[in-house]
Amino acid sequence: MPTRNILSELSRYKIGTFAKNKKILLPALLSIFLVFSLLLPASVAGDATTVHLPDDHAIAHPAVNSPSLASEMAMDTLQGQATPMVAAGFYHTVGLKADGTVVAVGDNYWGQCDVGNCWEQCNVGNWTDIIQVAASAYHTVGLKADGTVIAVGDNSDGKCDVGNWTDIVLVAAGWDHTVGLKTDGTVISVGGDLNLQLEVGGWTNIMQVAPGFGHTVGLKADGTVVALGGSAFGQSDVGDWTDIVQVAAGNYNTVGLRANGTVVAVGDNGYGQCDVDNWTDIIRVAAGWDYTVGLKADGTLVASGDNIYGQCDIDGWTDVIQVTTGGWHTVGIKANGTVAAIGYNYYGQCDVGNWMDITKVTAGSYHTVGLKDDSTVVATGYNYSGQCNVEGWAGINQTAAGYSHTVGLKHDGTVVAVGDNYYGQCNIGNWTGITQVTAGFYHTVGLKTDGTVIAVGDNRHGQCDVSGWTDDIIQVAAGGYNTVGLKADGTTVAIGENYYWQDDLSDWTDIIQVATGYSHVVGRKADRTVVALGGNSFGQRNVGGWMDIIQVAAGSYHTVGIKADGTLVAVGLNDYGQCNVSGWTDITQVAAGETHTVGLKADGTVVAAGLEIELAKWNLGVVNYNLTISSTPGGSVTTPGEGMFTYNAGVVVRLVAEPKAGYRLVNWTGDVDTIFDVNAATTIVTMHGDYAITANFAVNWLLIGGIIAAVVVAAGLAIFFVRRRRATLTKRQGRRRAARKKH
Repeated sequence: MPTRNILSELSRYKIGTFAKNKKILLPALLSIFLVFSLLLPASVAGDATTVHLPDDHAIAHPAVNSPSLASEMAMDTLQGQATPMVAAGFYHTVGLKADGTVVAVGDNYWGQCDVGNCWEQCNVGNWTDIIQVAASAYHTVGLKADGTVIAVGDNSDGKCDVGNWTDIVLVAAGWDHTVGLKTDGTVISVGGDLNLQLEVGGWTNIMQVAPGFGHTVGLKADGTVVALGGSAFGQSDVGDWTDIVQVAAGNYNTVGLRANGTVVAVGDNGYGQCDVDNWTDIIRVAAGWDYTVGLKADGTLVASGDNIYGQCDIDGWTDVIQVTTGGWHTVGIKANGTVAAIGYNYYGQCDVGNWMDITKVTAGSYHTVGLKDDSTVVATGYNYSGQCNVEGWAGINQTAAGYSHTVGLKHDGTVVAVGDNYYGQCNIGNWTGITQVTAGFYHTVGLKTDGTVIAVGDNRHGQCDVSGWTDDIIQVAAGGYNTVGLKADGTTVAIGENYYWQDDLSDWTDIIQVATGYSHVVGRKADRTVVALGGNSFGQRNVGGWMDIIQVAAGSYHTVGIKADGTLVAVGLNDYGQCNVSGWTDITQVAAGETHTVGLKADGTVVAAGLEIELAKWNLGVVNYNLTISSTPGGSVTTPGEGMFTYNAGVVVRLVAEPKAGYRLVNWTGDVDTIFDVNAATTIVTMHGDYAITANFAVNWLLIGGIIAAVVVAAGLAIFFVRRRRATLTKRQGRRRAARKKH
């Protein structure tokens, strides 16, 4: 009899009728209860919350009530193994290599790149045995394999005073403070405490920390979050967050990654940096200055917030296994150990690889201009002021590039200009009879056919006061805030800022070319030697030993020379790799900008050195681990399969165990410390070593017992209704016999 008919039949009778048959009904009701108590657990066994990942792998994040970032780092500490990673400060980027050494590129004013192997001028730190790095605005922090910590950079608030730290498993760097997570789940911090962001002494059971601009966030083992410090925008209002597996802190906002791959955010949302509600399948989050980035399980990225420097233009990135955000730039490490970056100081000024038929190159502060053999012009790099808008130019025979403007000299002696014109540096529309142009930071200078000079633009230091220069000038050069003229007799004149005595050129003789940087002047002599005057903070004037030089170029703080054999020499500031030109050959002309160097080759192609090129050269190495998977009789592991598999360190592997009919998964055993849920049929394992795991299956007695109980119940109910039917018929027959006797 169908179940619904049984229930319908039962509903027809009153409780009193059931009472008369309680010897049958009570066992039946107990059997029904037994069915539900057995079948329900059996039906939900192994139905645990999982993180949905692709069938192969993706970068890991810690799970609630499972190994966390802290424990993962602790394991790496015990193993002494560095997992390649990147960290981004405001103006610098740090890379941890697989061998535990560190590389860095970018602004080094405070020494935040003094980590050894930086660039030539930074080789003072020689960091080794590092297993994690963190970077903030002006300092860099490294966690060593023995649990101690080192730091370099700005220490005005004491944020680098970490020399006595021990038993640390994770470090994090905020704007003006540094936070360390200890092996026992407590937290230590140093640095600025204006907003009481250092008051973390009472925190316990912490699994990850994230410091922001003036606040500190901690993730607890139970998936809840604590925060203290500044909260003017509500960035510390995280008390109701649950099921969080990772946190990130921006300047005035806080971001949390949930176990299900969705994201929550609180705090300042002026640029939409908290608009993350619709993000899914996220496995890691990073918070920059007014923007947020999420790494998806498939290795792609999403971003929201301020994009003024293109820091959110990451749509085409693939194969990313870790992402970090600086002030206004985004850096990702790919599965093959290479690095990609975009945003501030990544203007594309070195994107000249496809240029052809170039006859001359010039370099602005953050843009590059190329003159083609057909007298047209190409430009690449920072274009905020339109300084790269040269597509319509024709009939050009020379170009010059300033801080944010570009100048072109036409065949007819007239001049065109585009870009920033705040100081009038582009007001050259009436110039005629010009034979050469040059551009300083914010001023433009032209040499006329009669040997006199004209200038427009910023004149705060008198750099445009060239009207008195006589008729024997043969070349002009414009620096940051000064102007230099080369005379026909090999002497020079200069005007403008002279703070570093860069204009004291009166004793120079036999000069055949001049070049100017921000605060230094370089002269090439007839005998192919080089002289220099002015600022030398970064060694940009150290050209005394140069010989056989056929051209010189001066960047803001570096100097480059072409040798007669087509190779280059360079000295000065190398924070962005702008001096890494030693391997160049067949160079016929060179130009130097603020942070990059461009070279024209004999075949008309162009090469460049700078941040983009240096980051593209980085390969932080790959650490691989083996995962061996097996199963007991009664089922199999279908994803990724059974046998031995090799994965990058730190990735997550999705595990799916499928039992045969009548069996169930009992648990996973073996090296299970980083398995998300050892009792779930679908789960994940984080690769931090060579692991061997087994899926254990057993007969599903719960299901079998439930089936038997269901049969017993059905049989009992059938007997009950048969007996009840017979009793009813007997009563009816008795009433009929009694009725016949009366009649």
